[in-house]
Amino acid sequence: MKPVIETTSLAIGYRSGSKKEVTVNDSLNLQLFAGELTALLGLNGAGKSTLLRTLCGFQPALNGSIRLMDNELSDYSQSRLGRTIGVVLTEKTNAGGISVYELVSLGRHPYTDFLGNLKQADHQIIEEAIAAVGIAHKARDYVSELSDGERQKAMIAKVLAQQCPVILLDEPTAFLDVTSRIETMALLRRLAVEQQKAILLSTHDLELAIQTCDCLWLQAKSSPMCCGAPEDLILNGDFERFFGKEGIVIDRSTGKLSAVATLNPIGVDGDATIVSLVGNALIRNGFRPSPISNDLTNIFCMDINRLKIVRKNDKEIIVNTVAALIACLRD
Repeated sequence: MKPVIETTSLAIGYRSGSKKEVTVNDSLNLQLFAGELTALLGLNGAGKSTLLRTLCGFQPALNGSIRLMDNELSDYSQSRLGRTIGVVLTEKTNAGGISVYELVSLGRHPYTDFLGNLKQADHQIIEEAIAAVGIAHKARDYVSELSDGERQKAMIAKVLAQQCPVILLDEPTAFLDVTSRIETMALLRRLAVEQQKAILLSTHDLELAIQTCDCLWLQAKSSPMCCGAPEDLILNGDFERFFGKEGIVIDRSTGKLSAVATLNPIGVDGDATIVSLVGNALIRNGFRPSPISNDLTNIFCMDINRLKIVRKNDKEIIVNTVAALIACLRD
């Protein structure tokens, strides 16, 4: 499969007031594929927004090349670029005085005439885009009347109306509550798979990115980029090396970061759902979920009301809540 976007020896950055070039990252060799949801992760100041703005042509690269659909990005006209890449930036939209339908219709701008007249085919595309993000019942409402989650869906519908194969989003879940964050990430994944779009988003939500994304790009200022499937990055230690620091560790069995410097191993086995939740409680309390071993204290998650603790050279203890389990382990 050919990448939709491919960079070679790309250097990104900006020019300061003295016109001196400031390089944020260089030697970036990246690939973005259709049908995949990719997350760009990094600490504040790592250059995530700079990279996104460079990839969509909003600011020039300092060096190297960006190929978009097998052509150099610099060869694209503005109108052609608008039909190829859709962009959703971090800032909240100030389009409160127009309806959702009118906002989404702006996505047809690259296809309309000088006066912006919409044809019947344009109206159908707009309606389909609004329906695809699940806010058809809000189409005639003003944008100012929407919740943050609904407003973000409207912005995503706008780029869908552009009918572009590539969508770049700068922290699309930044202003959303937990439910809306999950809904937005699930929506983006569905759109990537069902409509075969290449979607790249920046985010600080590590766990949600691990759960929903096909690929992660780990970006740090003046450091090589780490790219790959979330599970590979966790298992080979790249994720831990990238985010880990004194007092912060990542548990490879769950992919979760913990503020506990030293975790004591505890064997866990049983129902997968219960094991996952028990593992979360163990990490929070300074234990590391591990495979069952005779050398460890072991927990068998038989069902939600039967959690069996087996200590070395000790009797079995059965408890019926996670809170009781943690209390026993602390004794």
